[in-house]
Amino acid sequence: MITEIFTAVALVLILEGMLPFISPRKYRQMVAEIARLGDNQIRNIGLVIMVIGVVVLFIVRG
Repeated sequence: MITEIFTAVALVLILEGMLPFISPRKYRQMVAEIARLGDNQIRNIGLVIMVIGVVVLFIVRG
């Protein structure tokens, strides 16, 4: 169980680090755009991403 959690965290870190590594300029622009969004917009984006993650998890693990 703990191994799967650490594996998941490691994969998230790898995926999150890919964009700034590959294209730092695009990453900087994306962060600036996100900073201009309102709290509700950011919250809605986070919710959509979580739902997509849950769906993918159920498909892969189901």
